[in-house]
Amino acid sequence: MGLSGRIIPEESIFRKRNGVCHHPAPPYRYQTSTMTTKGLYIEKYSPAAHEEWNKTARRMRQSSFLMERDFMDYHADRYEDASLMVRQTDGRTVALLPACRSRSERHCIESHGGLTYGGLLLGTEVTAAATSEILQACLACYKEQGFSQMLYRPMPHIYHTLPAEEDLYALFRLGAQLEARAISSVVDLRHPQPLSTLRRRGMQKALKAGCRVSMNASDHLPVFWHILHDVLQNRHATTPVHTLSELQLLMSRFPRDIRLCTVQAPDNNDGSGGGTVAGCLLFLTPRVVHVQYIASSAQGRQIGALDFLFSRIIDEYATSSPGPSYLDFGISTEQGGTLLNEGLIFQKEGFGARAVCYDTYRLSF
Repeated sequence: MGLSGRIIPEESIFRKRNGVCHHPAPPYRYQTSTMTTKGLYIEKYSPAAHEEWNKTARRMRQSSFLMERDFMDYHADRYEDASLMVRQTDGRTVALLPACRSRSERHCIESHGGLTYGGLLLGTEVTAAATSEILQACLACYKEQGFSQMLYRPMPHIYHTLPAEEDLYALFRLGAQLEARAISSVVDLRHPQPLSTLRRRGMQKALKAGCRVSMNASDHLPVFWHILHDVLQNRHATTPVHTLSELQLLMSRFPRDIRLCTVQAPDNNDGSGGGTVAGCLLFLTPRVVHVQYIASSAQGRQIGALDFLFSRIIDEYATSSPGPSYLDFGISTEQGGTLLNEGLIFQKEGFGARAVCYDTYRLSF
């Protein structure tokens, strides 16, 4: 591929003092062969580039606010950042690689271990040949730091604002192996399919019970989180990935991109029950409405609250123009995709959702 270069100090390409090469502390640049008529430099991300990273991430073909530093860094205490920026010699950033050190493998980089997905984020000017060179240069940069493996989780194509699968071809050429494949369930909001009989029955039950939906219910977050926590603890012996305080922080940072939708039920005749009985937390990207969390109380399950909620969400986004193209319910697999939760995916498929895969590749270098 013609990669020529090495890790070089950011301040200058090569500096000698008394005939000896001296390399200042990181950040470093990795000089590659040219892309079109200009050279490319791989540069380790530093907090000084916070705003530049965010601005660049917003104009990449793979578009998601999860790739902005205000989201990535909320758990910086748990994931040691190893992200890279790719620049032309004129200083313009043309690609980003969100990444962190693996918490389970000593010599492994993950893109990204703390996010749903990662992989190279590419500008419109980056070609297929350039992507292969960029990925090779990133691996060379990591190899210089003592790494020998990468787990690479590309952003699924439904999130792309323009075609952007050059990285998948580059992975193939570099001999990457499929490590895991999870299956997510996605509704095409441009062509929504009819709800199943069971889902329609649940929706009618909620309507008959007098339920109502709140599509912007951020003030209900504490109640929803406790319902979510109880469901995960009692039914799956686990807890939410995000704490309540983390969700409150993220919603304050991304008020337009994170949306809580809830279902309220009227009180029972004896005064019991009522209030928020179900809800879901949505992550909004230009192309996709992603369901991050779903939860329902025992009362909500009895009256079909989630069926009512998702029928309303599908109707709202399917009729909005311009608007997102897909509703992504998230994965229904465990253990690297080898275990399918058939009951969970059956529920999602009842809303007309069909499969999109979330893949993880392993690269050895």
